[in-house]
Amino acid sequence: MSLSARPAVRPSNPNFSSGPCAKRPGWSLAALSDALVGRSHRSKPGKAKLQELIDRSRSVLGIPADYLVGIVPASDTGAVEMALWSLLGERGVDMLAWESFGEGWVTDVTKQLKLSDVRVHRAPYGQIPDLSEVDCNRDVVFTWNGTTAGVRVPNGDWISADREGLTICDATSAVFAMEMPWSKLDVVTWSWQKVLGGEGAHGMLVLSPRAVARLESYKPVWPLPKIFRLVKSGKLIEGIFKGDTINTPSMLAAEDQLDALRWAESIGGLSALIRRSERNLAVIEKWVDRSEWAAFLAAEKNIRSCTSVCLVIKAPAFARLSAEDKVAFAKKLASVLEKEGVGMDVGAYRDAPPGLRIWGGATVEASDIEALLPWLDWAYEQVAAEFAA
Repeated sequence: MSLSARPAVRPSNPNFSSGPCAKRPGWSLAALSDALVGRSHRSKPGKAKLQELIDRSRSVLGIPADYLVGIVPASDTGAVEMALWSLLGERGVDMLAWESFGEGWVTDVTKQLKLSDVRVHRAPYGQIPDLSEVDCNRDVVFTWNGTTAGVRVPNGDWISADREGLTICDATSAVFAMEMPWSKLDVVTWSWQKVLGGEGAHGMLVLSPRAVARLESYKPVWPLPKIFRLVKSGKLIEGIFKGDTINTPSMLAAEDQLDALRWAESIGGLSALIRRSERNLAVIEKWVDRSEWAAFLAAEKNIRSCTSVCLVIKAPAFARLSAEDKVAFAKKLASVLEKEGVGMDVGAYRDAPPGLRIWGGATVEASDIEALLPWLDWAYEQVAAEFAA
């Protein structure tokens, strides 16, 4: 069998990493020229920058006025951990896990906090737990979009409006690309380096009035590190949600996120961001429909992510390989794409089934994904021929 010719068109931006994600179109270092470097983040101009970042995040995402928005340490991980350590333990908790990050939160709750009343709802990669079995009178912890599995919850209909428990949602690869039903969510977290392509190390934490009431009425039995403390003398530390951060943030990273938020506003806000991400998914879906070797890890369309698009290899020859060779095949495929400079960081997550993961968030141009896809076919042929030899 003769191999196809090397494609002639290359993506203008070959960065398809699932985090840190591609910068917004047209980005350059000049976007950071107004960064407040060499100044204290606690100065008036410093706090004004951080407050602007909070306000623009609230505006773009449509976060309710009575919800609090804060900048916290240690990326999305820090924001989630802060919520788990500060809020859980008052009642039983339902944990949802269908990929590695959800499993990480299960580990924290069962092996670190060692809560006794925990129910875990699991599903394998590419699937989602039965959401009808979740009890919202208990606390609920879940990812909105499973970055390493390419699976998202279809909507918030399964969350009770008159719930007694809190819903704690890791939304780091969902916000700015998917609708968040804020009235159903009590804690929402994300990081700057995901959908808007910001720099790492900073997290965002959103609290509903119900979450604030829990913080002020319940004190965990375990000690809290300083970077997790949201309450002092039984009262919420409101400064965290007014730009007075717990620790020192990078003003360069803050300026970069402000630039991304201004770009989001300039193209039409959240609805435009969602359209861009959904369009990227549609381009890949059209290609998968006619592919002889690629399939979605998330077979069900209604739970398929439009940001972290995960692909597996369905070809019969691949299915006959050993588990070790399947991993090697997928790694080689990603390596060929990177060597050609057409698809950077597109390998599947290390714990996920062997395959590819293509970031399709709002900062990625559909034209770049369209240019990438013929390279996927070409690279697959090269690797398949090598393994068949």
